[in-house]
Amino acid sequence: MGAFALAMRRATTAAPTPARWLYVPYDQLSHELGPLARTTQDELGVVLVESSDRPSRRPYHKQKLALVLANTRHFALELARRGRAVRHVAGPAPFVDALREVAGELGALEVMRPAERELRAELAPLRAEGLLTELPHEGWLTTDDDFTTSQGKKKTWRMDAFYRQVRQRTGILMEEGKPLGGKYSFDAENRKPWSGEPPAPEPPVFTPDEVTLEVGALVERAFGDHPGELDLTRLPATFEDAERAWSWALTECLPTFGPYEDAMSTASRTVFHTLTSPLINLHRLTPERVLKDALEADVPLASKEGFVRQLIGWREFMRHVHERTDGFRSMPGAREDVPVDRAPGDAGWSAWSAASPAWPRSSPPEGVDGGARPSTLGADWPLPPAYWGAPSGLGCLDHVVEGVMEAGYAHHIERLMVLANIGALLDVSPRGLTDWFWCAFVDAYDWVVEPNVLGMGTFGVGDLFTTKPYAAGSNYINKMSDFCGDCAFDPRKNCPLSDLYWAFIARHEPDVRGIFRMKMMLSNLDRRSDAKRLRDEVVFAWARDALGRGEVLTPEGLPGADD
Repeated sequence: MGAFALAMRRATTAAPTPARWLYVPYDQLSHELGPLARTTQDELGVVLVESSDRPSRRPYHKQKLALVLANTRHFALELARRGRAVRHVAGPAPFVDALREVAGELGALEVMRPAERELRAELAPLRAEGLLTELPHEGWLTTDDDFTTSQGKKKTWRMDAFYRQVRQRTGILMEEGKPLGGKYSFDAENRKPWSGEPPAPEPPVFTPDEVTLEVGALVERAFGDHPGELDLTRLPATFEDAERAWSWALTECLPTFGPYEDAMSTASRTVFHTLTSPLINLHRLTPERVLKDALEADVPLASKEGFVRQLIGWREFMRHVHERTDGFRSMPGAREDVPVDRAPGDAGWSAWSAASPAWPRSSPPEGVDGGARPSTLGADWPLPPAYWGAPSGLGCLDHVVEGVMEAGYAHHIERLMVLANIGALLDVSPRGLTDWFWCAFVDAYDWVVEPNVLGMGTFGVGDLFTTKPYAAGSNYINKMSDFCGDCAFDPRKNCPLSDLYWAFIARHEPDVRGIFRMKMMLSNLDRRSDAKRLRDEVVFAWARDALGRGEVLTPEGLPGADD
């Protein structure tokens, strides 16, 4: 008998069979949410499912698989020790089949509305058959009315309007109807580069118990050819681990988070970021609790507001956008004619392991379609091997990808302005890049990555909720990081990202000409000489072809290097 099975046997007490059973998805692992927070132990039992089918659809990072599995198993143990009846089901069957079998034995189940659209689609047949009743998801901090009120009848949606609406309705960081500090956002002040002072805190380490060690062995055995490294000492798995992680974030990170939240550094991959998103998205830390603690913390207003904006601004806003568009399958206004990304939807999965069998390894259940494929700019180039760890020669990209492969983590600016930006400059398939994010990050779920990558990172859905493409050349990366220091390219002389940036603007000029925030860039493009524009195109073709073949970009290979 394994460590988890033995621990469950010890934790389980004899009790009457509950009349009701709640299926708790993998990202609702909290006894403080929904029916679990309001029922006695003998009223409601819990069903948890551990399926190897989902990891067979995509090559999820090993650290992510271990995080979800270890937290699911520890949550089961925590419930059992509280006296709650727990049915833990593990096997190769998809969620829908596993739950249908359980419902046949226990009767119809309940579930809080799953956050992931893919899981909702998979479970739809059970709802149609009367085997699963969907309840509202009580883990969100905002309402549909917040979104509707903030956006009105506009055909484009904006996070800042949503953020102001929520602040005004709730009174969060408000005083006498006005925002504390005189403004809603301190984003302009929170853009300082970090040179090593003050020192960045070291992330906490955890001592894996027998259950977590067993999960680690399972991941290496069953999913050992998945990408990424597995480090159980960096994996908060128990309730106590989550509490310690949050205590560290509150005391060590939050006070200095604000000014340096956009900074990138080779000296610290995490800088002052709290690393709470994986635990919040699993609901091991509930958003409500995290918000309350952050508001009560004695930290500078700029840091507090910056954290709150990430939590109730971007996180909640992205969720609403994803819901309103059905994961971008139903676009508002005249966006039904958005070009479709026709690149193979495999995120270049074969690039990270030539010996790896083809993906997917299992056919998704009926109703699961793999995600929408909008590509407003017509980008459809396959993701290059550099995103799976092959050296690119671009110091910024290689450093960030190395960190992702190590830990399944990069902070939000590295994701947007390095990973997504370079992908966009190369006209990488928005769907391919989105699927890579979904696989590569420990905190990634469809409602998170699709708005962030299809929407913000690649401009795949156009100006629906972003005001312009988030494109930048070497100047931005050099300003906000020290990544250029050890790179073979000089950001002021020969970094190809500068040429790629101007080639991107020129290539997509017809698509962005009417966007107000692109006016200055387009004016600069108009003043760019024909010779420079031709060079931009040549460098773009050279860089994309070389990276597509898995080659390393070098200054010597740069077109015109000998001129």
